[in-house]
Amino acid sequence: MIVVTGATGKLGRFVVEGLLKKVPANQVAVAVRDPEKAKDWAARGVQVRKVDYSQPETLAGAFGKGDGVLLISANEVGKRFPQHSAVIEAAKKAGVKLLAYTSAPYADTSGIKLVGEHKATEEAIKASGLPYAFLRNGWYFENYTDNLAPALEYGVVQGSAKDGRVSAASRKDYADAAVEVLTGTGHENQVYELAGDTAFTLTEYAAEVSRQSGKKVAYVDLPVPEYSAALVKVGLPQVYADILADADAGLAKGELYNDSHTLSRLIGRSTTKLADAVGAALKAR
Repeated sequence: MIVVTGATGKLGRFVVEGLLKKVPANQVAVAVRDPEKAKDWAARGVQVRKVDYSQPETLAGAFGKGDGVLLISANEVGKRFPQHSAVIEAAKKAGVKLLAYTSAPYADTSGIKLVGEHKATEEAIKASGLPYAFLRNGWYFENYTDNLAPALEYGVVQGSAKDGRVSAASRKDYADAAVEVLTGTGHENQVYELAGDTAFTLTEYAAEVSRQSGKKVAYVDLPVPEYSAALVKVGLPQVYADILADADAGLAKGELYNDSHTLSRLIGRSTTKLADAVGAALKAR
């Protein structure tokens, strides 16, 4: 059995659909907080298990001996490590054959604050003694393209990335990598630094948005405190704004650049191109 936690999230849905193209539905299970959101999969024969990372008691019976498990990282920054720890403990008790985890770039060495919880999770997984696979997903195109509306409205993309290059890929690219690891062999105790094939600066991103939309959009670089303040001004909590601004500072230092092409080799195709990601986002508006 292959079990995907957090399956109804944006990444998880791509993973489950990818699995269903490769294995029978009765060999796939999803562990989700709201089973109602997974009823379409249940109708197709997927097992649906109600699980909440924050309620460890719900994890009893979520996994079985010999399962392959994908732990998709939680989205509550600052609360993720205890949530992940509960999943790790449940997986250990069950005796799963592989625990794959969606981590972050260079998790063991990165200076980006957002990565800290991922590093701690990786260390906990290693300490558990379970066979593991760390899928260190780079930045997603969607981190940028999901915010196209204000960029087009105001003609500005803001950040603190300077001329740093980010090796982004799409959610589907990363999901396909997870599917390969969960359905393939030889991935035990492997660390995969995953990223897009071609890196770009935020200036280049803004230029591509301009080219395809026909509206002038420019990248405006701000000092980290000013970028954080700008994020707060549009409604983000201060803590989260500080984390995002810090990540941009890391981008400026090269911490989100990766030219290894590990992702494209793993999925057997080129990763999504910047022009295609922008075009798809504009079409979806």
